[in-house]
Amino acid sequence: MPLLKNARFRFAIGLVTLAMLFGCAYSLVHDNPSAPPNVVAHCEGSENIDDSSIAVVPIPVVAFISPHTELHEIGPDDYLNRCGRPTQLVNRDVTLDKTNCIPASLTEIVTLGIFQWCPATISYNADVTSSPASSPSYTRQPERLSSSTQ
Repeated sequence: MPLLKNARFRFAIGLVTLAMLFGCAYSLVHDNPSAPPNVVAHCEGSENIDDSSIAVVPIPVVAFISPHTELHEIGPDDYLNRCGRPTQLVNRDVTLDKTNCIPASLTEIVTLGIFQWCPATISYNADVTSSPASSPSYTRQPERLSSSTQ
């Protein structure tokens, strides 16, 4: 019986295709969209990053069932700080896309579960508002020190 006519093979291929279509994208930060009146700029970008992991128990084969820990900590603040101070950002969105990790998971098989290479893409965008400190209603007058001599 040819391989392509086998029902189990078609089902397995369908599951793999379905998993790849949905991808593995995680939203690290997502604000509900709003329209603040003082938006002065829009900031966005994307970057390829390394989201590899290593097994906590690095013993071959046992590492497949062992939890994994990230080699590089990925924080949304590292990318949003490129847009401005956190108090100036609204409508923030940071997404980590791990779709490329699916074919790269072969490294986990080769290393017997110890190491998994994961080339991921992080994309970020935010609206930058005018600083509250530059508004006249928020400016604070410096206090003057008075010296009194008696």
